[in-house]
Amino acid sequence: MDTVKISQAKSTLSRLVDAIEQGREREIVITRGGRPVAKLVPLGSGPVGKRVGVAKGTFEVPDSIDAHNEVIAKLFSAGSNT
Repeated sequence: MDTVKISQAKSTLSRLVDAIEQGREREIVITRGGRPVAKLVPLGSGPVGKRVGVAKGTFEVPDSIDAHNEVIAKLFSAGSNT
């Protein structure tokens, strides 16, 4: 991972994008005032494959799943002032 200041990123954006695109860098973190504020990564580096419904058919949810909702809600709110 490479880190660059935002002023450097402004003046060398084309080179930074080339480094990402050609695989010379996996990610480049852009900083402002010494703090990371953005990350430059390849477009295809997001989640891969289907995520929603991936466990469908793996287990059964019983009809009584909501039977104790009130009890559980009381347990979570026992110490709150709401």
